[in-house]
Amino acid sequence: MKTSASKRKTTVGDIDAEVLDFTAGQDIELDMELVGADCLGSAAHVTMLSKMPVKPPIFTQAERRQVVRALNDIMTSWRKCEFQITLDDQDVHMAVERVLTDKLGDLGKKVHTGRSRNDQVAVDLRLYAKEQILGGLAETAALADALLVFARKHMAEPMVGRTHMQPAMPSSVGLWASAFAESLLDDMGMLMAAYDMNDRSPLGSAASYGVPLPLDRQFVSDLLGFSAPVHNVLHANNARGKVESIVLFAFGQAMLTLSRLAQDLIIFSMPEFGYFELPAEFCTGSSIMPQKRNPDVLELIRAKASKVLSGVSCVMELIRAAPSGYNRDLQEAKGPFIKGLRMTRSSLRIMTRLIKGVKISRSALLKGFSSGVFATDHALQLVAKGIPFRDAYHQTKQHLDALEKQNPFEAIARKTHLGATAGLDFKGMMARVKEVEGFVRDEEAALQKVARNLLRG
Repeated sequence: MKTSASKRKTTVGDIDAEVLDFTAGQDIELDMELVGADCLGSAAHVTMLSKMPVKPPIFTQAERRQVVRALNDIMTSWRKCEFQITLDDQDVHMAVERVLTDKLGDLGKKVHTGRSRNDQVAVDLRLYAKEQILGGLAETAALADALLVFARKHMAEPMVGRTHMQPAMPSSVGLWASAFAESLLDDMGMLMAAYDMNDRSPLGSAASYGVPLPLDRQFVSDLLGFSAPVHNVLHANNARGKVESIVLFAFGQAMLTLSRLAQDLIIFSMPEFGYFELPAEFCTGSSIMPQKRNPDVLELIRAKASKVLSGVSCVMELIRAAPSGYNRDLQEAKGPFIKGLRMTRSSLRIMTRLIKGVKISRSALLKGFSSGVFATDHALQLVAKGIPFRDAYHQTKQHLDALEKQNPFEAIARKTHLGATAGLDFKGMMARVKEVEGFVRDEEAALQKVARNLLRG
């Protein structure tokens, strides 16, 4: 039957041209991120099919090697930015199958045996998330390291601690900077938990209900380097969206830390404060005001944090009322997910570089100290002499002028308990950063070994 001009011929049938454009959405662009993962998933699937106990075999070992070599060629083309996903393909899965079929004929047509685009995209996203989480962990660790170096260098520099943005108590640059480093350590814990949640293979679940073939899902999971397969085939696809939201939520926690750090840097680098000087190359000018040095990088990090966090809500809302089994709504989760991970990682990288260039002004920091900043410390010193706290509180409040000659350096040196200005465990915090870096190195090496083994033909 001749296809009408208003229809486009695709692998899965003739589709109205406008419908095709509408349903493909952004997948043609977004799926370019998934080409490597799709090829790895296909190599593992074909390897499993070649060992499946059926006669005749779906793939002989020689045929498997042909497919794997072709997948290698696709990945090489992709790395050179020569691979294309067309509108007629609709997505990465059909694009890879098209190229395999063009090159290998019937062998390419067999590759989809026993699987659906549902479990394909699920495994692609999990493989992609693995790589992105490890990259995000490395970049979060690098920023934590930069903050700890900055904190240790300036650990004895007094800085007014604030509550409600009002002067509160003596603090230090070291306490301020290492607080954000420790927040990033918490964020790394969230990222590692998301990594563990994501580390399950959905491949072999097909369209959510399995297939009447003796698929070895455990073997495929092992080939791809997952810790285990998702057990229930319906859950393997129902977990779509939920897993992405968890991973994106973990990245969002890092963005929360970055956003608050950005806000502090913007405020404390204002001329009215002058505590910090931002590196000039990270500030932009004005088209009309020659004197301007704007903290655009930091403002954009604040804005990107909002976008990442709204992406979490978007993905959760997409699946909140979805019935079980695959629903096309999930396609709309791919954009917030992929873009959110990109934004977080670029924000981490640029903030790390910015922190390494920040300078402090001791004179501006000391200028921020007024007599009231020492009030709580003084009241507690009276308590140490036997005066009840509430009496010491009122006595201090009535004689704030008497605190004008207090020394900020001595004040921060007196706080020696765990986690205070003179009790910061830089060695312990740095050890936690190194532990995460070691985890990333080991996991990345394991994933590289997986790829080598799958693609060696």
